[in-house]
Amino acid sequence: MPSRATVEAFAAMIESGDHAEAIEQFYTDDAIMQENTAPPRAGRDRLAARERMVLAAQKGVVSTRLSPIMIDGDEVAIRWRFEFEPLEGKPFTLEEVAWQTWRGEKIARETFFYDPAQMAG
Repeated sequence: MPSRATVEAFAAMIESGDHAEAIEQFYTDDAIMQENTAPPRAGRDRLAARERMVLAAQKGVVSTRLSPIMIDGDEVAIRWRFEFEPLEGKPFTLEEVAWQTWRGEKIARETFFYDPAQMAG
């Protein structure tokens, strides 16, 4: 079970824009990420590399926590808003809920729930 301080530090790192670094610091080596019902991706290094690729395609991303963090044992839920400004294409805003399962002080699994239509811009 994660401490509230650890989960808050993770969220603060995301809000500061250090998304890939947050993955490297707060995820287990064998972490799994999944978006809605898409196939899951596995492995912290792979997840961080993909995050860097997504961010490299942006002029900027503003990450904002929209609600208090909910912690129940090993389960954590965070509601986010991400404002993307792509290098090409229209800016768009994505609101999601990240559902995390922690193993001690690290995230072992995370599923993002959002409406994909938001990405149309």
